[in-house]
Amino acid sequence: MRTFNIFVSHSWTYTDEYKRFEKLLESRPYFNFRNYSVPNEKPKDTSTDKELKNALEGQIRPTHIVIILAGMYANYSKWINIEMNIAKKMGKPMIGIKPHGGQKVPTQVSSQVNEIVAWNRESIVDAIRKHSLI
Repeated sequence: MRTFNIFVSHSWTYTDEYKRFEKLLESRPYFNFRNYSVPNEKPKDTSTDKELKNALEGQIRPTHIVIILAGMYANYSKWINIEMNIAKKMGKPMIGIKPHGGQKVPTQVSSQVNEIVAWNRESIVDAIRKHSLI
């Protein structure tokens, strides 16, 4: 069985959403993944924006796909935009996940991702399998 290397771009302000997403993937039988994300309890040891950007590039480089938790907060997150730009520069496919119970996805996300899917375990896993570089 394949193991998908993923990076989940998310806002630390919404850590609960990130953890809920991670548990959703973990609950899927016959789906293995390695998470290269940067959760707020394990921040990168950097002191400048340039150092952090370089560290994020290192996190994204070994991944097969970048997942964007696409709440409306993505409109205001400098780092989510930087992560999407890094993924694009590296030729990584991206999928956007609609917010849990939400309908709106920021245009800056929907215009860059390969696919937008609902907050549904099977839809998410199908999109990862479909678009991953594996």
